[in-house]
Amino acid sequence: MGRLVPAVTRALDILELFLDGDGTLSAPDIVRKLQLPRTTVHELVTTLAARGYIVAVQGQPGRYRLGVRPYQLGSRYAEQLDLAAEGQQVARTVAETCDETVHVAILEYTDVIYIAKVDSTHAVRMVSAAGRRLPAHCTSVGKMLLASLPEHELSARVPDDANLIRMTPNSITDPAALREALARIRERGLAVESRESNPDVSCVAAPVRDRTGQVVAALSISVPMIRWSDERRVELEQLAVKGAAELSERLGHRSVA
Repeated sequence: MGRLVPAVTRALDILELFLDGDGTLSAPDIVRKLQLPRTTVHELVTTLAARGYIVAVQGQPGRYRLGVRPYQLGSRYAEQLDLAAEGQQVARTVAETCDETVHVAILEYTDVIYIAKVDSTHAVRMVSAAGRRLPAHCTSVGKMLLASLPEHELSARVPDDANLIRMTPNSITDPAALREALARIRERGLAVESRESNPDVSCVAAPVRDRTGQVVAALSISVPMIRWSDERRVELEQLAVKGAAELSERLGHRSVA
């Protein structure tokens, strides 16, 4: 790895300051926050303004906001994003950490479609494939995605008289019971499925968000019951949250601390 260029690092530090607060800064603000010399900040601000990365705030002399150039770069980055490809890369990292099967799925009406999958190396593991479709209410990814829908959308997709398919004896088939389960998932920000789509497998799932904060997918970890326990569940929940957050970040989402 080559040497970092101090001037470039400082310029990027300045740009990243605009991500917080009300999005406007003065040169004294930057000096105070970054502990840089005033002359250095003046030169960097002048350069960033000349290149369109920041612009003066109208009616507020001496204050700046982000210019159009960062938006153009961000838009080009967004155009190049591929949820399936990014999901496959993150799923591989998660699978390497836990050695269990990892999926990334999206919601299509009341079904989930797996768009990325990395297998466990264990002889006993979940058998599935990218492109497979399953009823959302029977899977952790599906319940996570259903729980993320606005109430009116959820009611339209799963009305009170919906006929929910039973895949195993543990599948939820009562719409009212499903709504109660989704409410708990919404509160936790995590979904757990215990042998609801496969009698020998349990799963955990976490939401994946895009740059607008909307849930666009979910990442799950599937575990055969022979390796499942409360301790393992807690460990995998944390890993699913971490993996989903990484994928969200790749999609442009910025979590608020």
